[in-house]
Amino acid sequence: MLNLLRIHHVAIIVSDYKRSKRFYTEILGLEIIRETYRAERDSYKLDLRVPGGGQIELFSFPEPPPRPSYPEAAGLRHLAFEINDIERAKSSLESQQITVEEIRTDEITQKRFTFLADPDGLPIELYER
Repeated sequence: MLNLLRIHHVAIIVSDYKRSKRFYTEILGLEIIRETYRAERDSYKLDLRVPGGGQIELFSFPEPPPRPSYPEAAGLRHLAFEINDIERAKSSLESQQITVEEIRTDEITQKRFTFLADPDGLPIELYER
């Protein structure tokens, strides 16, 4: 047994670095840990702090392939963030012209949740505490 402690980071390859950097820092409010440009790869790597632990790494690469389908492609299905007030979060996002799905209730936990998409269409779930 490995005795895993927690998720350290999630890596996301983005198609438009500036647009995604703005979305994750200004819209979602994640804190920048460090930003690195790797000239040999013509690639940025942006490390973002997720409240409560863990990180998101945003990568840019020249001409990354598109996501095969939404949301049922093999691989990462969605990224989920726990929040305190789902209605306030939905309203805040919509005031910034971010499309947010209707709030639903998880049949198993009875917790409320909703989805939105990042600039590349990656599904992001907001899950109420």
